[in-house]
Amino acid sequence: MDIFALIPQFSGLIWTLLAFVIALSVIVAIHEYGHYIVGRWSGIHADVFSLGFGPVLYSRVDKRGTVWQIAALPFGGYVKFAGDANAASGKDETAMEEAQADPVRLRSTMHGAPLWARAATVAAGPAFNFAMSIIIFTVVALQVGVAKDPLTVGEIRALPFEGSELQPGDEILAVAGVPIPSSEDPQAYSDAFDALPLGQPLDYDVLRDGQQIVVPGPYLMPTLVNQVMPQSAAYEAGLRVGDVITGVDGAPIFAFKQLKDFVEASEGRALLLTVWRAGETLEFTMRPKIIDEPQPDGGFKSQTRIGISGGTAFEPATTSPGFFQALWGGVANTGRIIEGSISGLKHMIVGNISTCNLSGPVGIAQTSGAMASQGAQSFIYFIAVLSTAVGLLNLFPIPALDGGHLVFYAYEAVTGKPPSDGALRILMAVGLTMILGLMVFALGNDLFCP
Repeated sequence: MDIFALIPQFSGLIWTLLAFVIALSVIVAIHEYGHYIVGRWSGIHADVFSLGFGPVLYSRVDKRGTVWQIAALPFGGYVKFAGDANAASGKDETAMEEAQADPVRLRSTMHGAPLWARAATVAAGPAFNFAMSIIIFTVVALQVGVAKDPLTVGEIRALPFEGSELQPGDEILAVAGVPIPSSEDPQAYSDAFDALPLGQPLDYDVLRDGQQIVVPGPYLMPTLVNQVMPQSAAYEAGLRVGDVITGVDGAPIFAFKQLKDFVEASEGRALLLTVWRAGETLEFTMRPKIIDEPQPDGGFKSQTRIGISGGTAFEPATTSPGFFQALWGGVANTGRIIEGSISGLKHMIVGNISTCNLSGPVGIAQTSGAMASQGAQSFIYFIAVLSTAVGLLNLFPIPALDGGHLVFYAYEAVTGKPPSDGALRILMAVGLTMILGLMVFALGNDLFCP
């Protein structure tokens, strides 16, 4: 049994916090372990590895003298290396002066190690975040598989439609006379779906047991709820995966494109949706939201959405992609997240899209709970997405973040000497102020943005 599926659609505060803590703890642990293990390989000694901040709940000392601890506030973590004064890797002047007399001891400190060792140790945190995302995406692809080509019926989905004669294993050759091309040509594949006439039943040309036959079936892209987006109108109203929307404001619909047209035409006006759920008819009122959607050209466009994605009238049959294909897909997914994040930030800075797209801790916690409520796979996938975002954020050239330290090391590589201790203290204070300001701004978005 999938224990995550037991979480109710409206995740209670306890479940939301638990999901958030689990997601954040996993991501922080991987990030900090990257710093720790590469530092150890580079000859830098770690005094403390802490998961969380504040009062220590549990600790132990390993054979290398590193204190491993779990602290009471599970909203981050750190590795304190030898020679560090604090979790932000500020220099401990006293400790470094004492280490000067012992070259071996000096080499084992963060501030006495060679430049390459310090840079590798700092860069390892974000790198491990990216690596974790790639691994998760790869494993998910291997477990779930990819849709067979040509499109093949896997499992028949429950729909409020009678008379379908589709069977598992049917290869879809054409629908209503429209040939279904290979999914290897995404544009042609999408164009074929768009070209389907509105109506049902539709005639499906299928290959079954070596014979080409024509059988009736429902509209290929019905008004099926295949995924509910966190913090969306649909999620807030209580729609669930598997629901089928059969009407909008009393008008019957059966095609996802019909639902999309109604939503976009509403311009944010509240809609009354009639929903079929496991044989029961329900009604939901929801007000679509204006969101900024990324476009293929790298820009963004404001769209009216209720926050669901659809799917075909049947679960497509899948096949294993092979390890290297899945791995490349994991790398590509991670790259798309990085590219999309940078593009979104750029468009927010220049004012093309709303700064409300920047979520803070409350928004991330709500999303954690929402994804956990949709099952373990969705939650694990969300962890992979968030891990990439955390890795990218830490590479920003802000003092006190990993990217800021890497900028200092680049300066040292060019000039042959590090920035002065006084300059570092000022820059670190500026960096911490910037981070605190960003957190306050994001928290304001969580509380006041629609």
